[in-house]
Amino acid sequence: MRTIMTLGAALVLVSGAAWAQAKSEARLEVAEAAPFGKHLTDADGRALYLFTADKKGGNASACADQCAQAWPPVTTQGQPQLASGLAKDKVGMIQRQDGASQLTYDGHPLYYFAQDLRSGQTAGQDKKGFGGEWYLVAPDGTPIRSEQRAQTPENR
Repeated sequence: MRTIMTLGAALVLVSGAAWAQAKSEARLEVAEAAPFGKHLTDADGRALYLFTADKKGGNASACADQCAQAWPPVTTQGQPQLASGLAKDKVGMIQRQDGASQLTYDGHPLYYFAQDLRSGQTAGQDKKGFGGEWYLVAPDGTPIRSEQRAQTPENR
């Protein structure tokens, strides 16, 4: 049983890594999901998160190694495109230890959650781990803090 669970976890991480690969040109969109309201997503509708252990406006991510496997960084090889209503002056990039360019919004490095397996899922909302907390990002760049339960495959 343990082997099956380990294999399942590995498949989640591999599938998460596959869609988190650096895109030549990232696109930030806005989606709306109850009970959280409007939040940032990528062009495929995958939720984007910020990590409270990152220093806002800093030039480095506090999430590497195992953390980055569970919370893949949003990376890009070009300038990101923005949906209407998102502020261009809030978009930036930091360079990760591996040389990849990670997208930031309002000074917060952006991440996916590996267990969000498809667009519209927000299972990473209000998680604690790796020395901080994880929140969806509002279009104004602030964390969406909520005590309500996120949408996961089990409760959809």
